Amino acid sequence: MSPYYKDKDQFLVALDCVIFGFYEGELHLLLLQRNFEPDRGKWSVMGGFLQKGESADDAAKRVLYELTGLQDVYMEQVGLFGAVDRDPGERVLSVAYYALIKIEDYDRDLVKKHNAFWINIHQLPPLIFDHEEMVRKAREKMRIKAACEPIGFNLLPELFTLGQLQRLYEVLFDGPLDKRNFRKKVAEMDFIEKTGEIDKSCSKRGAALYRFNDKAYLKDPRFKL
Repeated sequence: MSPYYKDKDQFLVALDCVIFGFYEGELHLLLLQRNFEPDRGKWSVMGGFLQKGESADDAAKRVLYELTGLQDVYMEQVGLFGAVDRDPGERVLSVAYYALIKIEDYDRDLVKKHNAFWINIHQLPPLIFDHEEMVRKAREKMRIKAACEPIGFNLLPELFTLGQLQRLYEVLFDGPLDKRNFRKKVAEMDFIEKTGEIDKSCSKRGAALYRFNDKAYLKDPRFKL
């Protein structure tokens, strides 16, 4: 330990990840039913501790990878949670992040190994410590970012219908969107491309499939739904 700070208190630093997914027209959270102490058997977001030589961002990416097997996932820091008694095991400061993942991409064996489950955002069980506050603040940050940048596409499959896209933004902003106005705005966005393919899973006629073109978005960064 450096002699400069030997008379200062030392604390543990944790990283907690609020992991969002979107399927069946609803927003879901990936939660652990803990099989370890403290609070064995209760529900929490995924977390881990900062290791030597890691930045907070790198540690959060590691924690997410260890649970889902995914890399290069959209993540954003939510903030620092540092109440004195937030963790009954020790004085722990937690840096929380939220992550947006595609449901079809994650490693199901890893998730099962960690005793994790997808839970509908409207059916969440009580969460330990201050994790409910983390989830609330993560949703607030996600809404603010989604209003001005196309982060929502990180939750959709590579090919999606306009119905899926509209439902996603209705879920993100907790309210219905006018179909005609929504599609008019989408039509003005060159970075949402019609593929020529059809999704016939919901009807015989089917629905046109679209994709997000990130290169086109960088040339024309307008996004306001």
